[in-house]
Amino acid sequence: MALKLLRQGMPRVVCATAGIMLGGLIAVTPFQGSHAHDGHGPESVADLAENLADAVVNISTAQTVQGQRSVPMPQVPEGSPFQEFFEEFFNRQNRDDDQPRRVQSLGSGFVLDGEAGIIITNNHVIDGADEVTANFNDGTKLRAEVIGTDEKTDIAVLKVEPETPLKEVSFGDSDGIRVGDWVMAIGNPFGLGGTVTVGIVSARNRDINAGPYDNFIQTDASINRGNSGGPLFDMDGNVIGINTAIISPSGGSIGIGFAIPAKTAIRVIDQLREFGETRRGWLGVRIQEVTDEIAESLGMDDAIGALVAGVTDDGPAAKGNIEAGDVIIKFDGKTVESMRELPRMVAETAIGKEVDVVVLRKGEEVTIRVTLERLEENQVAEASAPAEQEPDQPAETSKVLGMTLAELDDALRQQFSIEEDVTGVVVTEVEAGSSAEEKRVMAGDVIKEVAQEGVSTPADVEAEIQKLKDDGRRSALLLLANPTGDVRFVPVRIEDN
Repeated sequence: MALKLLRQGMPRVVCATAGIMLGGLIAVTPFQGSHAHDGHGPESVADLAENLADAVVNISTAQTVQGQRSVPMPQVPEGSPFQEFFEEFFNRQNRDDDQPRRVQSLGSGFVLDGEAGIIITNNHVIDGADEVTANFNDGTKLRAEVIGTDEKTDIAVLKVEPETPLKEVSFGDSDGIRVGDWVMAIGNPFGLGGTVTVGIVSARNRDINAGPYDNFIQTDASINRGNSGGPLFDMDGNVIGINTAIISPSGGSIGIGFAIPAKTAIRVIDQLREFGETRRGWLGVRIQEVTDEIAESLGMDDAIGALVAGVTDDGPAAKGNIEAGDVIIKFDGKTVESMRELPRMVAETAIGKEVDVVVLRKGEEVTIRVTLERLEENQVAEASAPAEQEPDQPAETSKVLGMTLAELDDALRQQFSIEEDVTGVVVTEVEAGSSAEEKRVMAGDVIKEVAQEGVSTPADVEAEIQKLKDDGRRSALLLLANPTGDVRFVPVRIEDN
């Protein structure tokens, strides 16, 4: 079952359940409405839908794409009487395919500021478009200008020039919405026109791996391709989400749709309107999840927070003395329950703000004052490694936790292409079936720390492992660097070693 962005495809009729929308008409299911009725759901949303319909728009786009020669000529025997026919036919076909052509797509949106003509939709609805048109419920069509887009949250802000103020809607409190609350979607599924569907919030805070700031509202209100960018309303008529994705094997609704929460959208939209771009806070750390094994190896009672695997030189975290191995458990007064919450917390914090970051460092809570800087959206990291060379002489080795270890010298640097600034104890072999292999420790990795204590020789590693055994620890937390210097924390079991 695949996750799909709600890009509009060719219209088609799918006979599944009552409430399918055809020909732009609005059909309601037995569960639609603004008030509960006999315990079976809302009685009717007719008044609510009628009041909101004029603020929801269909977004049509057009772009010119270069055709591709995609039809290969079949193999025919040399001298075959069909050879000339096939050559002429397929050459003509490929010439036709190679011509530039216009491609159209459809989506949804809604008017946020009627006087200024501001319309909100998804970035993927208008991405790459040469022309964007907003089609209104009364038949009016207005060319739209793209004010700004944000790929990370899939939000786009458009502007039209209306002769009179447009019907508009407002954002509501997405934090206040609860699982089980009724919601209503209005949009343009499959290009059929204005369509209303109703369901409930089936989950919150969903991470669907669509971007770094995932925090989706999940709903069973029918959402299909073409609903992208359309509003998800609460029963007071406020927009609490922007419909953006579905899980479906076919592209049609199976009752699992996702919407960007209003809280996430508001800040992005405000910045796009003011600056034409997003301006997010930046902490300057590389983080990883605190698993149960990592929590145990650090002596933590619960697997919470974000483990700092690396700190950017001269970044805000480095200036505030946050260190690799710290576990960030609070940021600006808010508890960091899991790793994926921290990037969103940082991004939503004002640039230049001083915040308190609470970390666990070797079992002790430490509060660090950090001034956030601006995240550069297009930062690119480059790394290169020299070609492998054979060592002149093998180094002395020892074996621990299924790893063969050696002191890092020039010969091993050449053998494993390890950068000059990488220090520690090099792993030269990994035993098949060991915990180290399960954790993807590889020959050429360099152990920098064991249980947050620096090591420089195999004896240092063995001594730290023995301390952990004596303390009754079941795993050892290793700080590993790959040959180019990128680091990560890896917990390796020690009870059977």
